[in-house]
Amino acid sequence: MARAASRLNSNDWLSAGLEALSETGPRALKAEPLAVRLGVSKGSFYWHFRDVPAFHAALLAGWRDDCIARLPELASDGATDVARLRNLTQVFAAPDATEPALRAWANSDDLARAAVNDVDDARLAALQNLLSEVGIDNPEMARILYASAIGMTSLGNASPADHISAIGSLVDLVLALR
Repeated sequence: MARAASRLNSNDWLSAGLEALSETGPRALKAEPLAVRLGVSKGSFYWHFRDVPAFHAALLAGWRDDCIARLPELASDGATDVARLRNLTQVFAAPDATEPALRAWANSDDLARAAVNDVDDARLAALQNLLSEVGIDNPEMARILYASAIGMTSLGNASPADHISAIGSLVDLVLALR
């Protein structure tokens, strides 16, 4: 084996899990394929996690908590309220590869669905707050912007730059209608 199991910690396993999920999907989130990925025995996995469902729970909780913890910083990126709104929606339109994989997993897994729902609720609240700051109080606008941003990842023939540009144009259109 390439690494000594004693040198791995639970975060190493969780990081490997997120990478495997992004590349292969949830079927890769088992002890054996992750151990192979990390070059260790699967005994190391069980040293850190009681079982695969406990690993899944930790993986999802970590992703959820990280996404929610980063929101205040993301929502404050920009010199004006309009810039902050535009920047935040653009971040949502061009996520890393983990998010689309997690959303796909959430279609068939209750625990993944709950984590995604928690992140969505927090992000919608942040968007609604920024929209209110620019004088738009209709909560449907936050849903429209957010759904448009996250839906762009389903457009396989476009680049992240295309998504960022398109969602920026939608924000500009919403702001022009106020």
